[in-house]
Amino acid sequence: MSKAWFMAGGLILAAAARADVFVRDDILTDPEPAQMSVCHGNGCLALSTVELTPMQWQQLVALFHPLPGSAAAERETLRHAIGTMERFVGALTGTWQDKGGTFNGGGGQMDCIDESINTSLYLTLLQKYGLMRHHRVADRATRGWFIGGWPHTTAVIEETTTASGINGRRLWAVDSWFLDNGEPPFILPIELWKSGWDPERPQRPTQQGTIR
Repeated sequence: MSKAWFMAGGLILAAAARADVFVRDDILTDPEPAQMSVCHGNGCLALSTVELTPMQWQQLVALFHPLPGSAAAERETLRHAIGTMERFVGALTGTWQDKGGTFNGGGGQMDCIDESINTSLYLTLLQKYGLMRHHRVADRATRGWFIGGWPHTTAVIEETTTASGINGRRLWAVDSWFLDNGEPPFILPIELWKSGWDPERPQRPTQQGTIR
């Protein structure tokens, strides 16, 4: 959420139905621990390539051992993995100063386009190395479009199994934009997120799942 929407508006509006279309074609969409793209500067106006150290990568992998036995447990582990990744990357790019929201910080501040792209890439990396067993990365989602408020975009994962092992195809928003750099993101049902969910406003009870 930022004025950068106007600067990148043509690309973003054209991609309204396909939120997984990234805003620039030089983003590395097949990340490796030794070569990852990181968006910052609002609207991904700045793009850095970072490299995790072997120790940092092993620290991330260790979060998934033993592998979570359920989708709910995996979502909780993913929250901590994304927060850890943000701390590693923040020290390399200066985005450690990022505060929740778009207009709340100074240097290193990111908007929801930066956050959703980065989170999607982190999740893609974890999926690629077999650390996600109960979910897969889905297209990013956008809500708002100036009618119901500022546009807002989030990373999304799809739950692939239920307790009975049957394909669930349930979508979950993975939203780090509301939080400071390094804090575990919120993971909540996409239907609730699309309804305008905001952690600072009281929410009606939901049977969709637990908000973290």
